Amino acid sequence: MLDTDILILRHLIDAELLPDPVHGRSSPQAWTGERERVGAWTVRTLPRIDRMRIHIATDHAGLEFSTRLQHHLAEQGHDVVDHGPVDYEPLDDYPAFCIRAAQAVVRDRAAGVETLGVVFGGSGNGEQIAANKVQGIRAALVWNIATAELAREHNDANVIAIGARQHTFEEAASFIDRFIATPFSGEERHARRIAQIAAFEADGALAPDPRATTGDPGVLADDSSSFDREAG
Repeated sequence: MLDTDILILRHLIDAELLPDPVHGRSSPQAWTGERERVGAWTVRTLPRIDRMRIHIATDHAGLEFSTRLQHHLAEQGHDVVDHGPVDYEPLDDYPAFCIRAAQAVVRDRAAGVETLGVVFGGSGNGEQIAANKVQGIRAALVWNIATAELAREHNDANVIAIGARQHTFEEAASFIDRFIATPFSGEERHARRIAQIAAFEADGALAPDPRATTGDPGVLADDSSSFDREAG
């Protein structure tokens, strides 16, 4: 087994996509779903969860949206936790709200609680950036049904970011509903890439640089090479 395979295997175990053969560590829910092959390993995929805990955070631009969304999600049976703000303040700062929501998602998932996060502001960009500073969070900026599905299917995103000023409430709520209802595909290529991101987040590990065999990776190829300066 290659070192990179060992690294991926370790992060799949840490993410509870595989049982730990040494410590026997897996959540009670880890093996209640279907199993799929990931390389040489059998990886669990969770069944669709119709009701779960949803952590929400916003800024002043999304406060009214947040109130409506909390009612919308609660009516579907979800356990909704609001991380603020409480009152409208046009000069408030969203990072703390979004980071606390993201931290709560990580804590709940570590405890075996099925949970996702929703963060939003005027554009959703800053809120996504703030949430992604929390280790273990994969926050995706979503702007239509397709990106909501892909964020879950391909990236196993656990937080959705929405621009409250970019959509009607009905549009944004439909994106969030689809995000919640869509499971991670469990495909090997996606699990492998997620594991690589987790590895870098944990200790800075990266796959080998293919340019390293040709010299300094920081030096551009010269004019005599096949480097196309017009590409991209």
